[in-house]
Amino acid sequence: MKSTKAEIIAFLQAEFPQSLEKCEIENLTEKGASIIYYVGVEDLRPGGTVSGPTMMTAADYALYIAILGEIGIVALAVTTNLSINFLKKPAAEQNIRAVCQLMKVGKALIVGDVWLYSIGSDQAIAHVVGTYSIPAKT
Repeated sequence: MKSTKAEIIAFLQAEFPQSLEKCEIENLTEKGASIIYYVGVEDLRPGGTVSGPTMMTAADYALYIAILGEIGIVALAVTTNLSINFLKKPAAEQNIRAVCQLMKVGKALIVGDVWLYSIGSDQAIAHVVGTYSIPAKT
């Protein structure tokens, strides 16, 4: 059963409110989602770039949102793998858009890829592939 953007936001407000402090759900699509990660000074590393962990957080969040949108609210869907390729130095003064597309939606595992962009640029700064484990229905 799919979830709407409003249903996902209500779930996050109740169960995972800290996730909404830095991230906004931009869009839900068929087997996909896009989010905006609001980059702050705490997300920067020396050299005037966004840190790798920040980019991984944005990608993981986009995957989670896409999954909730596709299979419904499953609180214990968890990351089992996340692989990232850093492609281009992100703009430190720009927020990040993470665009996720789910590639495989199985009963136990879901695999998706995420492209990350500095807002205002159409050149990807990173590409991520992630896998989530979905708990068995009881």
